[in-house]
Amino acid sequence: DKPRGIRHWQEAAMKGHVTSRHNLGAIEIEFNKGNYKLAVQHWMISAKMGDEDSLNEIKDMFKEGHATKAQYANALLGYRDAVEEMKSPQREEAKRLGI
Repeated sequence: DKPRGIRHWQEAAMKGHVTSRHNLGAIEIEFNKGNYKLAVQHWMISAKMGDEDSLNEIKDMFKEGHATKAQYANALLGYRDAVEEMKSPQREEAKRLGI
C-alpha cells in the first residue's frame, strides 16, 4: 500500500530519520510527475544531516538543470559540516580497526 508507506516515511522524516527523508525525495520524482523542486528540498535536508546519497542526488539534479549551483554548494557545505560534527576519536579508532 504505497500511500500508507509514504505516510510512514513522512512521519519518520519529520522525526529526523534521514533515510526516510531521502526516500521522500525519490518518491517526488518517481510518483509525483517529476516534482524536482520538492525532491531537491527533501534531499537538501537529508544531505545537511550527513546523507551522502542525497548529496549525490542533488549533484545529479544540478547537472540536469533541476537544482541551482547555490543549492548544490549549500548542500555540500551542510554535508561537510554534518560529517565533521560526527567525527570523534572513538569513531576514528573504530574505523582504523575496521569495525
